[in-house]
Amino acid sequence: MSQQHQPGRGRELAGARIAVVGATGALGSLVAAELERRGARLLVVGRDAGRLEALGTGVPVVADLGDAAAGDAVVAAAREHLGGLDGLVNAAGVVAFGSLVDTPDEVVEELFLTNVVGPLFLLRRVLPLLEESQGFVLQLSAVVAERPMPRMAAYSASKAALSAVATALRTELRRSRVEVHDVRPPHTETGLASRPLAGEAPGLPAGLAPDDVARRIVDALAAGETDVPASAFAPR
Repeated sequence: MSQQHQPGRGRELAGARIAVVGATGALGSLVAAELERRGARLLVVGRDAGRLEALGTGVPVVADLGDAAAGDAVVAAAREHLGGLDGLVNAAGVVAFGSLVDTPDEVVEELFLTNVVGPLFLLRRVLPLLEESQGFVLQLSAVVAERPMPRMAAYSASKAALSAVATALRTELRRSRVEVHDVRPPHTETGLASRPLAGEAPGLPAGLAPDDVARRIVDALAAGETDVPASAFAPR
């Protein structure tokens, strides 16, 4: 059953039907686990069937975010297994380092396909379901959307674009009462920086603990915080 939700008043997660895209990633898997702990019913979406099964939670949906058909697969699974959808968490993402002139064209293309274009394809297909339930979208952007970094120009731009999507949709979907959360965590020790599409990570200070970041993300969702800047993750 769909839950009626009053925007800005927090959200009950127990029983909520939520798709987590990028659910096998270091942060996505922790967000999925935290959502399950709070009683959500999950679709877990990723490219590797074995890794999805290994999560031990949710209904697995094998899909590549860069494929426009991924959203169709999410919608079909949500209708079949959950009877609809109350929320979408997009925790997928890739990174690259190095000066722009040294960044290959195909790397720039992959950054934007995974971090921006794929999410737009996905949203176009999933939003009608979320409008039915007055649900939510939560996009995991990054601190570089606020503070673009040298030797991360294309990556910074892709994350800023994802945040721009969230800002625009927040107004566009107001009448549909779909909440749009833009979450921009600071550097987190997920290991992503050690697996770039290209280049080598610059010297970075120690990042935040992934468990703490995942919990803060779900806290923001439950509390109805729609704009969550990097400063909101400051150690307490």
